[in-house]
Amino acid sequence: MSNQCFFLAPGELADAHVGAELRLEGPEGHHAVTVKRVRAGETIDLVDGSGVRATAEVTATQKAALDATVRALESEALPPVAITLVQALAKGDRDLQAVESAVELGIDAVRPWQSDRAIVRWNDAKAAKALAKWEGTVLAALKQSRRTFLPEVRPMLTSADLARDIAARVAGPVPVLVVVLHEAGTESLAAVVARWTEANPVPASAGPGVRAEIQLLVGPEGGISDAELENFTAAGAHVALLGSHVLRASTAGPAALVLTRHLLGQL
Repeated sequence: MSNQCFFLAPGELADAHVGAELRLEGPEGHHAVTVKRVRAGETIDLVDGSGVRATAEVTATQKAALDATVRALESEALPPVAITLVQALAKGDRDLQAVESAVELGIDAVRPWQSDRAIVRWNDAKAAKALAKWEGTVLAALKQSRRTFLPEVRPMLTSADLARDIAARVAGPVPVLVVVLHEAGTESLAAVVARWTEANPVPASAGPGVRAEIQLLVGPEGGISDAELENFTAAGAHVALLGSHVLRASTAGPAALVLTRHLLGQL
């Protein structure tokens, strides 16, 4: 692994092999050559979000592009249980802080949630731009942490839509655990996850389309309303305590992610 990581177009490493010539251009090429000052002879990592890492030697640079020869390839296996952070929109970009940290810590997917008490609102005019900002944050965190899998950014849901999504996923053919992190919980997150894993043994590895999933729901600054909590639990979600302290919207999700990954043996 090199100390420089750049992102190719999705699927570009599908047919890569040692000795293959790759070209990095567009915004990433400009960033590599103009901002990072990458030069011929240096070694860089190239990823395309698919789990493949190409360690390559730069052979030539242009104004906003570079050419490189693949010297080594590494493929990373997906863990059998995917973890998704459902993050309520929060003021002061605390939601984006949570997303950034979660990506660095190994989240598989993130979803913005327009909760009832959220101060930040995404109307139709700003939703596309706001979601693009989440996607940019995820990509930047992937490169910073040198991950090979690009986490999915799912569309924003309202509380009503989220309750329906929970019901559909819980009733689906693949095991799914949805945990609402809330002080009304009577069990710890560790206890809830442990009981679920005992009841739903998963294989040592699994493909992208058949992975079990744990969703972690984090509310906004004003908390999750009683109506939301009732609707989520009626849909099949579990309520759990993360600890004895109340965490900010920016820290609860990443903290829960680390604990969950530890319990699943992913760390």
